[in-house]
Amino acid sequence: PARKGGARRLHGFCVAPLRAPGRAPRLRAAGLGRSSCGAPAGGMGLEPLFQAWSCFRRRKFRECADLCSQLLERPPGDQAAWSLKTRALTEMVYVDEIDMDQEGIAEMILDENAIAQVARPGTSLKLPGTSQGGGPSPAVRPVTQSGRPITGFVRPSTQSGRPSTMEQAIRTPRTALTARPITSASGGYVRLGTASMLTNPDGPFINLSRLNFAKYAQKPKLAKALFEYIFHHENDVKNALDLAALATEHAQFKDWWWKVQIGKCYYRLGLYREAEKQFKSALKQQDMVDTILYLAKVYLRLDQPVTALNLFKQGLDRFPGEVTLICGIARIYEEMNNISSAAEYYKDVLKQDNTHVEAIACIGSNHFYSDQPEIALRFYRRLLQMGVYNCQLFNNLGLCCFYAQQYDMTLSSFERALFLAENEEETADVWYNLGHVAVGIGDLNLAYQCFKLTLVNNNDYAEAYNNLAVLEMRKGHIEQARALLQTASSLAPHMYEPHFNFAILSEKVGDLQRSYTAAQKSEEAFPGHVDTQQLIKQLKEHFAML
Repeated sequence: PARKGGARRLHGFCVAPLRAPGRAPRLRAAGLGRSSCGAPAGGMGLEPLFQAWSCFRRRKFRECADLCSQLLERPPGDQAAWSLKTRALTEMVYVDEIDMDQEGIAEMILDENAIAQVARPGTSLKLPGTSQGGGPSPAVRPVTQSGRPITGFVRPSTQSGRPSTMEQAIRTPRTALTARPITSASGGYVRLGTASMLTNPDGPFINLSRLNFAKYAQKPKLAKALFEYIFHHENDVKNALDLAALATEHAQFKDWWWKVQIGKCYYRLGLYREAEKQFKSALKQQDMVDTILYLAKVYLRLDQPVTALNLFKQGLDRFPGEVTLICGIARIYEEMNNISSAAEYYKDVLKQDNTHVEAIACIGSNHFYSDQPEIALRFYRRLLQMGVYNCQLFNNLGLCCFYAQQYDMTLSSFERALFLAENEEETADVWYNLGHVAVGIGDLNLAYQCFKLTLVNNNDYAEAYNNLAVLEMRKGHIEQARALLQTASSLAPHMYEPHFNFAILSEKVGDLQRSYTAAQKSEEAFPGHVDTQQLIKQLKEHFAML
């Protein structure tokens, strides 16, 4: 019988883990007691600089910047106010470089940093290969176009796989809710830079072209605040690199912080080997978790996951129980399709931090696809108790309740998910899963309507096209089924179901050549599929008889 495509699909949660990033040293309160603007205001009012510092500490960065601007209008210019304003403007657009990482189309297609074009199995993220850890097969767990299983948590690296052609790279994949930037430097970084420019009606706060970097490099406290302003607020990596190089030279190459910043600049410019040298040098001077995470990012971009794993494990020897390092190991195993090892490390994360959303979501998703919906339900209920309240969670709760035979909660969970959906892609996912529930209870008319509503919300939903084709085949509408399957296979060439169903359909109507071509594509997408292998064997026997 023809297979229904697209295993039921769990959502990932878009909740970024909180981390304390490495920053420039804070301004000392001793230097803020009395500024060059005169004595504190009389009465109950606060001195303006102290008030600005108070706003900064309470994360009211816009008010802090406005107060500093007023102070800077009075002669002579106050260094403390200038430094505080640069830090306030930086904090307004600050993004942690460790968590914010999205590979652009240019980096993926025009990548010249490949170490080996044909890597050994288990040593590359580009060719994750078959499941090495006994995880669920693609028949049960959906995969991305690179062959990796869908994760339980949305991260930039899991939004889509590495495309093999430029056409696939430019076409927005169904799992990514936003189009990929052309390059990583033109993505979030440029958007942040332009948004920050609009916050100043008089133009930029600091005119970088007129700055004498050599002078500022000799003042370490000002230099660090200025570097973060240039790097994050202005997004001018080359000027930031010039300042960092002069500052580290002034510090006689003994300040690890500047080496990390130079490494970040090199990484942003795509000079990964130079970035690796800087991070390694910084680690020799000062052991820091952040530096280990930056260095691991470099190795992952160079497609050396095994080196990154060894680095994380060495880091755990020096920082036992560090959650970010254990989570980094789990992520790499998951991307390498080693699901069982990833689950073990996510459990280790929960031993250290039992409110870690990513670990709970990934373990829950792994249990669901391992045919243990009751256990998955416990993990998703835990997320609900922690205050996560979104469409994805209720979608997953609805699926777990259905497959755990708790039918009373299924439809109410899906109703809540539809109510909380923030965009059409999320609504499409919920209707698609409702279609699976309808197939499960035998109501094929309801299933047909649900899959149609999926396509109304998201016209590129390959799994819905495939399942509609199966329903059309059951009704005997061969031509409609054929058209739907061709659409599904062109939208998602990495899925085996449309190819297999098309092969079955073509074989039934006697078109053996097309059937054989589609069966070969199905086998390429899922080499372990027994039904495809049997079909190819039958077709070869037919051809031999001819």
